Amino acid sequence: MFVTKKNLSRRTLLKGAGAAVALPLLDAMVPALVKGAGTAVRRLGVVYHPNGVIYDQWLPTGIGKDYKLSPTLAGLEPFKDQLLVITGLASDTAEALGDGGGDHSRASGSYLTGVHIKKSDTALENGISMDQIAAKHLESDTQLSSLQLASDDNSLMGSCDLGYSCAYSSTLSWLTPTLPLMAENNPRVLFERMFGSSDSTDAQVRAARLQQDKSLLDSVNARVNQLQKKLGKSDNRKVDDYLTSLRDVERRIQKAEEQSAKEVTGIPQPAGIPDTFEAHVGLLYDLQLLAYQSDLTRVITFMYGREQTGRPYPQIGVPEPHHPITHHQNDPVKMEKCTRIQRHHIKLFAEYLEKLRKTPDGDGSLLDHMIILYGGGISNSDRHTHGPLPTLVLGGGSGTLKGGRHVVYPEHTPLTNLQLTLLNKLGVPREKLGDSTGQFAELAGV
Repeated sequence: MFVTKKNLSRRTLLKGAGAAVALPLLDAMVPALVKGAGTAVRRLGVVYHPNGVIYDQWLPTGIGKDYKLSPTLAGLEPFKDQLLVITGLASDTAEALGDGGGDHSRASGSYLTGVHIKKSDTALENGISMDQIAAKHLESDTQLSSLQLASDDNSLMGSCDLGYSCAYSSTLSWLTPTLPLMAENNPRVLFERMFGSSDSTDAQVRAARLQQDKSLLDSVNARVNQLQKKLGKSDNRKVDDYLTSLRDVERRIQKAEEQSAKEVTGIPQPAGIPDTFEAHVGLLYDLQLLAYQSDLTRVITFMYGREQTGRPYPQIGVPEPHHPITHHQNDPVKMEKCTRIQRHHIKLFAEYLEKLRKTPDGDGSLLDHMIILYGGGISNSDRHTHGPLPTLVLGGGSGTLKGGRHVVYPEHTPLTNLQLTLLNKLGVPREKLGDSTGQFAELAGV
């Protein structure tokens, strides 16, 4: 249904006590859009996998359209038509270059900047990251310029890796060469940041609502009912689906908080974080989906874990900490366990992609209008090589990307060449990013 007589702002907020709930794109909003009404919004997501991969289990067979996904990537088969597997890329700026050890910090520190970071645990020196270049260009249209998420408890303070500041391994996002942006792992903090009222300074109102176990959405129910009386059938269905998803996410956060309150003192589980990795990651992915759906932001980075993460995965038969087993020295048992973790991360990612694909957005789905960069800054986890890097691009990019291909470039082709290309596809004009040498003609103009 295309509503022509209504003029609902794209940035309509349903406000209540301590709440400011943005709405998804509705038919009733289209006439209110600026010049170019109906043009799909382009969005950027970055998903980072730490500690490298078992590359021969990652690498597909075949090139171009005639290729077969590897065992590690098999879970992405349903999305193959919107998948680009890109090999041959490297982050040469993450090499030691005379600085000695610290490959993990350099891997994530340089991942979105293409800059050789400064080896220091006190003085930071990097570049502006790709996501923040995009965020700066797009921030005038959204409430939040960007979001940074992680499943690990991140810290920007202290030394984490042979003389490198923890900031380099704890986030991918750099607002300036000396200002990293903290990646948040607590779903409650993210939820309140996204849907708490930005113009409310009364923290007591919000705290009281939480203590009473009331839903944030309860405070905007009257506004929702008023709005829905003015909307058509199609828009009402979109609003209902969106608010149902929002309530479900809030319910799961509340359940996690209740569980955390029951935990035995001494267990390092922050309040509001689910007690399983899968539930935690699922919540973080769902918060990303809601942020895109309501156009709160168009730029999000997410780290499955910081570099050198020691998270164990007993639920998939890997009770050992992740990082130590990546130093496998070609032990087939350890290598198989590393591959199992990588497949698990892909499985959770695929579940997120399916939700993006099922979420309507304009003339398509959220996935149709997304550009998602998935990968990491280390290739061979045992030898800490920084190329060829495991790199995927998902989504339709609002018609600017054509998937279903395995694209191979010469070794040591800068990863930043891909990132530069993606920036331009987002409508962010850029001629240089870190060590980039140019855009990819094979992807441009598709």
